[in-house]
Amino acid sequence: MGSFGGETAENYAKYRRRYPDAMVDAVADLLRLDSGDAVIDLGCGTGLLTQPLARRAGIVVGVDPEADMLAVARRTTDEELSHKLLWVLGSDADLPTIGKLFGGRALGAVTVGQALHFMDYEKMFRHAQPLLRVRGGIAVIANGTPLWQQASEWSRALRRALEEWFDTTMTAMCGTDRETQLRYAEALAATGYEVREVTRVYQDELSLEQVLGGVYSALPPDASSREAFAEHVTRSLPTTTSFTEEVPVTALIGIVR
Repeated sequence: MGSFGGETAENYAKYRRRYPDAMVDAVADLLRLDSGDAVIDLGCGTGLLTQPLARRAGIVVGVDPEADMLAVARRTTDEELSHKLLWVLGSDADLPTIGKLFGGRALGAVTVGQALHFMDYEKMFRHAQPLLRVRGGIAVIANGTPLWQQASEWSRALRRALEEWFDTTMTAMCGTDRETQLRYAEALAATGYEVREVTRVYQDELSLEQVLGGVYSALPPDASSREAFAEHVTRSLPTTTSFTEEVPVTALIGIVR
């Protein structure tokens, strides 16, 4: 699984799971976000979390290291939210610099949706703290486990198909496993945050197109033999018109005391 440019960015915007309104509301409530708050959304991708946050805050800065992701985010921004969104090419390493634009203790939140496993999270937690107002904080949201790492028959079949195609063992959970979540929580607590956890679980029905699109959203844009790959995966999956997945969405929230 590789970079997120080109066609991958398009697939990301089209096929990745949206963040449940109930979870975004819970995060906003715990961090007391309102129209006077600024938020920085790190690893924002195509803005799947950034835009819902903009409905609950004053301004949201989406930060991502992939220019194509930001281009798609700009193009797909809800027009009524465009004046509240700013898209910045950068990474978690740029947080202190971006945060200084707002001044000390001025941010309501720093959020990360499904991207913390790409970051130096302990350093980021430290760098965020002096930028956040009292009772503001960090929210790390794991938006369900990868399609190929679930407990269902079709997910196991998908995992086997990917392992055969790429000749590798698929073990990465992208920060959604319990062990990693506990490690993140311990790091937040060690940095001085008050740690809360919120979980919402829902079921979804996916079509074959959505399953393939979800996989494509994690593949390099120059992946070859796309037609043969789709045939291989389709042949490997159970014969059905839809695939049920259970999606546990977990937010770890570190609140500034």
